[in-house]
Amino acid sequence: MSDSLPDLQEAKKRLQEASAYLRIEEIADRRVELEDLVAQPGFWDDPIGARKFSQELAGISEDVAKYESLELKIEDAETLVDLAIEEDDNSILTEASQLMSDIENEFSELELRSLFTGEHDERDAVCHIQSGEGGTEAQDWAEMLLRMYQRWADQKGLSFDITAISEGTEAGVSSAEFIVTGRRAYGMLQSEHGVHRLVRISPFNKQANRHTSFASMHVVPFFEEVPEQIEIDETELRIDTYRSSGAGGQHVNVTDSAVRVTHLPTGVVVSCQNERSQHQNKEKCMQMLASKLHDLERQLRNDEIASISGENKNVGFGSQIRSYVMQPYQMVKDLRTNYEIGAVENVLNGGIDPFIESYLQWARSESQGT
Repeated sequence: MSDSLPDLQEAKKRLQEASAYLRIEEIADRRVELEDLVAQPGFWDDPIGARKFSQELAGISEDVAKYESLELKIEDAETLVDLAIEEDDNSILTEASQLMSDIENEFSELELRSLFTGEHDERDAVCHIQSGEGGTEAQDWAEMLLRMYQRWADQKGLSFDITAISEGTEAGVSSAEFIVTGRRAYGMLQSEHGVHRLVRISPFNKQANRHTSFASMHVVPFFEEVPEQIEIDETELRIDTYRSSGAGGQHVNVTDSAVRVTHLPTGVVVSCQNERSQHQNKEKCMQMLASKLHDLERQLRNDEIASISGENKNVGFGSQIRSYVMQPYQMVKDLRTNYEIGAVENVLNGGIDPFIESYLQWARSESQGT
């Protein structure tokens, strides 16, 4: 029986490590502070601040609950193992082993959280998909990517809000802007930033030729308030209003309330057409503009550091990161991590979690120089 005993000591070691990277003692104290804050009268007088603290409390409560659940299950497994030894009963040992299997799965999920160490990983994500060269083919591919991310968000329980969309000339979309809202939305979707390539038999070509299409995905963290280091001078903005169009459902307006904001010094453009008034669309545009300007400033700093250190890594927007091959074989491969999978349809239906996890592992190893 001893050969088949679950490795409880290893589980306890992993639990101790989880306590460290989740900062259990620290966040438990923070939870008490936040619960007192949320209970105060007038808490919602400042909606933006209230939402920020409520989200923080929800995240902390989730982490503590996961940790305590694992702690309790390990104690239960230990009790079952002791009982199995005392009673010399293999059926009890089988029950303990099944419980340890559940514990292993929960640890895998929990340990993924230790990879989210970026300053803005907890934030929502502003995303922009742009079709590449190739006309209808590329525009159809852009729409396929948009659908992939929407399905992924639905599966993760994240909110997916299309703020602006431009239809393709014959099919698909020329571009689409959307916000994914939920815990660690940016931390996960940063893995998708770059150019995505599709190889398939063209559905738009009578000769059924194989065709390669490109579309880009740009991802930045969303800021509800303009960061202090970002100054937006409204005299440097061009603000246009226009009539909404495209696949947005009943929540896309049909009045001239859609807003497009162009930041003249940088050329950054943002659009919003799904809010119910011109004022709301402009407010959302300003939030997205702040997010993009903040990311632009970060990129400029990184470029400056790279030029000083002599680094020449093509990791910015426009670099090809992933290939989706449907013909002559089935494969999706990430060109940064070399992770690949044959289930193309599953990936296009939102199954991108393995690519996200492999990217986070790769990014950590890159940052550590390993």
